Amino acid sequence: MKVRVVGNRLAILLSLFVVAPVGPSCSRRHGGPGQQLVLTGSSTIAPLALEIAKRYEKERPGLRVDVQSGGTSRGITDVRQSLADIGMVSRALHPTEGDLTPALVAMDGVCVILHASNPVRELKDPDVVAIYRGEIKTWDKVGGPPEPITVVNKAEGRSTLELFLHYYKMAAKDIRAQVIIGENEQAIKTVVGNPHAIAYVSIGTAEYDAQHGAPIKLLPVGGVSPSTQAVAAGTYPLSRALNFVTKGPPNDLARNFIAFAQSPAVADLVTGQHFVRPAK
Repeated sequence: MKVRVVGNRLAILLSLFVVAPVGPSCSRRHGGPGQQLVLTGSSTIAPLALEIAKRYEKERPGLRVDVQSGGTSRGITDVRQSLADIGMVSRALHPTEGDLTPALVAMDGVCVILHASNPVRELKDPDVVAIYRGEIKTWDKVGGPPEPITVVNKAEGRSTLELFLHYYKMAAKDIRAQVIIGENEQAIKTVVGNPHAIAYVSIGTAEYDAQHGAPIKLLPVGGVSPSTQAVAAGTYPLSRALNFVTKGPPNDLARNFIAFAQSPAVADLVTGQHFVRPAK
């Protein structure tokens, strides 16, 4: 089966904000004029981090905050290799990542989406697994039209994929996808353009797009309707932490930015991106 890979548009857009190559030689991190702070990683967190960075820069003339996406794996790798000050990681850290220090910035959930015209209103967990394994190939097997299902999957290294696989108890090799994407918006655009597609994305992104006219529907997971309210209440089963991470304890520049990102000063930005502020 031929797999189509869709390009990373958000990473390209965010790269427009980068004015210097990432690396320790160009990132001045220890005070003085012309300071630069580099963040790389999760495309889910990147738009929020960019808005926080803009507000932070206004309060600190001479400081430049560069935000680049590329996936959670990139954020972890870049921090470990000192190519970034802060990694954006949209999941909890693994036991093997004890060298990293996490800071919780927000909470998010992941949901399955279909085109709004698809009559299927709910899929049981075993149905989602069977669809992604290629065992159910047409929608009529789960109450829909007699049309082939287009399975949309996330690229390797995406924390959304990791969370999806963990919840549904699958391995990456089990999935039989026709389309592989990187960003949440790419998945939504694929479903919008294909009434027979199925994908999984950030609840915040899907909720926002649906409210602004995108013809998609968010399916319940484990019998719980997906919403940021359900994530905040702790009742939604497929949720995740959105973290900033550093290699060991953060330096002063990174620590100050992280403190700002966790403060009430950016509460409106967190909710504006349809994420949930962590409970204190």
